Amino acid sequence: MDQLLQHLVNGLVLGGTYALLGIGLTLIFGLMNVVNFAHGEFYTLGAYVAFAALTLAGVNFIVGILAAIVAGAALGWLCEVTLLRPLRNESIDTTMLVMIGVWIAMQNGELLVWGGVAKSIPHPFPTAPLVMGPVAIAPLRVIVLVLAVGLIASSWLLIHQTKLGRAMRATFQDRDTAALMGVSIGRVHAATFAFGSALASAAGALLGPVFLAYPSMGDLASLKAFSVVILGGLGNLTGATVGGLLLGIAEELGAGYISSGYRDAVGFVIIIMVLVLRPSGLFARQERIG
Repeated sequence: MDQLLQHLVNGLVLGGTYALLGIGLTLIFGLMNVVNFAHGEFYTLGAYVAFAALTLAGVNFIVGILAAIVAGAALGWLCEVTLLRPLRNESIDTTMLVMIGVWIAMQNGELLVWGGVAKSIPHPFPTAPLVMGPVAIAPLRVIVLVLAVGLIASSWLLIHQTKLGRAMRATFQDRDTAALMGVSIGRVHAATFAFGSALASAAGALLGPVFLAYPSMGDLASLKAFSVVILGGLGNLTGATVGGLLLGIAEELGAGYISSGYRDAVGFVIIIMVLVLRPSGLFARQERIG
């Protein structure tokens, strides 16, 4: 039982960041009909921005995370305005090819700037674990979980309690009617892509100090994000959150009770089962963001 509790806690830390990835991707895919293959590269961007802020600029940890979020949002907005907006009426195949190009360009740019050697991102927290009964957890992981939960809650508030969130939900449900009601579809798309990219960057900045930063780290992150969307159902923020947590816990349990080499395989086996038994996702809801 003690070992199970330890694995569950570790799984929640991973799951919280997976949820951030999934929320960003489900918004972009649901509202814009864009298969964002570059989503994982924004995750990598967040890790490297945090590394630069903490190592080169010497800022504190929270400021480093905020810098990663701002960088992800800015680059996401630029990507939508310059690359995706001119292709809004093109087929999904065209935008897929464009996003594959963005993925390759960003990954090679990171390799050019930072080199191929993995970077260890510094943090100010002690390495001695916090012991709470049978569970021991590093202070850094506690901070990562708390910040991830805060960002998930902020995302929910933005979608449900702000004018921008209402415009996003209206665009998801019926783009033409939303445009007739005065919603600027171009602004909503730009804000959506920037917001989703910012969440991916936040996930990279949070997990980067836990593991390492390297140019290809976003490849697996993209697969995890798509997995979370499949689990949660398209356009369902609650589903993406729960799906991310389930994926993180499943991976941690698989690593603990089977083998660490099968950590990623366990998650993808679950995805295959969901696709076979419930293709619309475990928490799919009809035509909604929320």
